Amino acid sequence: MVLASAVTISSKAVIVKLAYAYHINAEALIALRMLIAAPFFLGLTIWAFTRARAQAVEMVRADIWMFLLVGVIGGYGSMWMDFAGLQYVSAGLERIILFLYPTMVVLISAWMFGRRIGKREVFSLVFSYLGVGLVVGHDIGVLKAGAHETALGAMLVLASSILYAGYFVLSDQLIKRYGASLFTGCVMLAATVASGLHYVVSSQNLGLIFHQPVEVYWLSLLMALVATVLPIILMSQGIKRLGSSQSSLISSIGPVSTIFLAYIFLGEAITWLQLLGTALVLVGVMAITLKPKVETVV
Repeated sequence: MVLASAVTISSKAVIVKLAYAYHINAEALIALRMLIAAPFFLGLTIWAFTRARAQAVEMVRADIWMFLLVGVIGGYGSMWMDFAGLQYVSAGLERIILFLYPTMVVLISAWMFGRRIGKREVFSLVFSYLGVGLVVGHDIGVLKAGAHETALGAMLVLASSILYAGYFVLSDQLIKRYGASLFTGCVMLAATVASGLHYVVSSQNLGLIFHQPVEVYWLSLLMALVATVLPIILMSQGIKRLGSSQSSLISSIGPVSTIFLAYIFLGEAITWLQLLGTALVLVGVMAITLKPKVETVV
């Protein structure tokens, strides 16, 4: 389940790149994705809210605003940055940069809560960012991507990773109080509303979203179900059976699967430099996410 979740969510970048071939913009593509996935998030929210009420859990007003903040900025904001970045970088590079978010969590936690950065974290940061540097060099040198466009795309995806890390940090207390299901449902519904509002505000022709090639709708359906809803279900069920540590190890296949999916469906090259950079990132991120149990504080 965890393996399937990692592979399916990694397919998102490939699907987005395929959809961009039909000249749809990021705002419209995200709006389609979230609109299709919205019934699932609504059902999840209703189910989780009913369960919370049965357990006498009441949502306070301050937490409602926090749900909205996390959903709009961490949910939709990180998503938009990611989609915008995919206009300029390869699917493989995008997934590797996004995979850095645990290192971002460490840096944000150190900044916000004064948590100490130890040798393990320093090792992780050095390996991870060295690996990203190699993959960026791969895209410029091997794929012949423009240096300016690659740098812009990488910065947008990096911003997405930072926002997602912030989403992760802020979610901690909300999940403890209300549970993962209610948190996911509420935040994703907030992100859905934000995506719709952004499309309305930014679009010069609102009806354009309904006049796309049929391939765009099929790709949006695939992205919503296979790369959005299905991974959430599979990952949650997998973690229940394995625990977070083993699940983290298995899900590290994500960047590698994106590279091979991009090779199959997009024709992106696979080279030793890209694989070496990916390996360095995986080693660096796993150094943080797979800490020994004696060092874990819950």
